[in-house]
Amino acid sequence: MTLIRHELRQGRISFIIWTASIGFLLAVCVFLFPEMKGQMEDVGDMFSSMGSFSDAFGMDRLNFGTLMGFYAIECGNVLGLGGAFFASLCGAGILSKEEKDRTAEFLLTHPVNRARIVTGKLAAVYVQIIAMNLIIYGISVASMGAIGEDVPWKELNLLHLAYFLLQAELAGICFGISAFARRGGVSIGLGIAAGMYFLNLVANIAREAEFLKYITPFGYAEGADIVTEGHLDGKLAAIGLAFGAVGIAAAYGKYCRKDIR
Repeated sequence: MTLIRHELRQGRISFIIWTASIGFLLAVCVFLFPEMKGQMEDVGDMFSSMGSFSDAFGMDRLNFGTLMGFYAIECGNVLGLGGAFFASLCGAGILSKEEKDRTAEFLLTHPVNRARIVTGKLAAVYVQIIAMNLIIYGISVASMGAIGEDVPWKELNLLHLAYFLLQAELAGICFGISAFARRGGVSIGLGIAAGMYFLNLVANIAREAEFLKYITPFGYAEGADIVTEGHLDGKLAAIGLAFGAVGIAAAYGKYCRKDIR
């Protein structure tokens, strides 16, 4: 618990900034909906006829005149990219920073084995991700209530669950990378998050590239699919979480026998 509290204290500024930024942008999007609701039907028709651009973001399958259709596109992109970057940032640097900041010798002199160190740091990563998602979920629900709209509970819960699973997967993968990196893997982690996002855009545009949805976590966190179909793709989500679990297992295997300098 001491290690977890220490990591949470160290990461509190980053946590506050990312959570406040994502929550603020989501609230702004929701508050804009009543002003734009009357115009969304024409805008939706225009977006749905933009060919590959519409396919990339799923605009051809959503009704922008409904709160959830608007939320899935506008807020979904904010939460998807913002949450992915935050999760990758948390996971990618938490182990490697000990060597980068020259604090590994101090940490390893304490009466705890390396497996407990990895467990503590992993727990700190997921505590931050869970806390961020709970706060953002509360902001979304409160914003919808404030504009007088009925909360579409099923779609909202599924969408936020999908993005939480996405963040959990990316955090696990980047946590594994952190065990192998010696001078910080944050840039690698952010690059992976951005790369996964663009892989999903490619998969949406080109039918020949649909197999990429088995690689990118954005494949099962596609707002248009969730809202129109009313459920998550369990197969894609299970594959994604397996990737995250492999990353975590790799972190334990590497860090516990790593020559830390």
